[in-house]
Amino acid sequence: MTTQLTPHRPPGLRDFYENPAVPVASGDARTLRQARILATALGRDAASTAPATILDIGCGDGTAAATAAPLLAGHRLIGVDWSQDALKRAHSLIPHVVRGELTDGGLPFATGSADAVLFSEVIEHLVDPDSALDELGRVLRPGGHLMLSTPNLAAWYNRGLLLAGVQPVFSEVSLRGIHGRPGKEVVGHLRLYTARALREFVAASGFEVVSLAGAPFHGVPRPLRALDRLACAVPSAASILLLHARRS
Repeated sequence: MTTQLTPHRPPGLRDFYENPAVPVASGDARTLRQARILATALGRDAASTAPATILDIGCGDGTAAATAAPLLAGHRLIGVDWSQDALKRAHSLIPHVVRGELTDGGLPFATGSADAVLFSEVIEHLVDPDSALDELGRVLRPGGHLMLSTPNLAAWYNRGLLLAGVQPVFSEVSLRGIHGRPGKEVVGHLRLYTARALREFVAASGFEVVSLAGAPFHGVPRPLRALDRLACAVPSAASILLLHARRS
């Protein structure tokens, strides 16, 4: 996952995302769950015996792609990011990396050329998520898979925090510091989704929603991690939303 593909960035936001100290992932548990879902979906596809082309849009330093790669063996995994610095680091972990943006002419791939897109914790950083999903739909073949993950505004602990008048986790009011909520890391979240909102938004963008699952968040305090894993059984209350959709 990365935070490095924000279209129409306000001044200074690109520099914020270029900072390698900014956290960019929710943990290996999300990556592995997402990769298993995609591997199962690709295994069910009978249209072609050729290796699938999978684009990791917003690959960052390639850590997540490298973690997912063993579960997607036999397929061609391509990391895509706008940051040359991130791509240099990613290239040491994954063999194929390409510079590309969701704006300024779109991604450097032909229409319908991808079998699957990993879009992991990018959408919450976007000013224009509608155009982003339009572009992902363009590069995916009909029936191609979209694997989208994002933090859950309605995570089980956020419900309690909001009732107590505390700013929900994952939400941010400033790029300079955390105010009014637990945590210390500023990661640049601009948009947050509940399970229902994410389903409706992706469906309205021309995709067929196949499934919605949950994943834990590594930032949950250690004493609460067992409860966070249990919450994944109810995706609408999980820390991280894992949505699988297909291009119509």
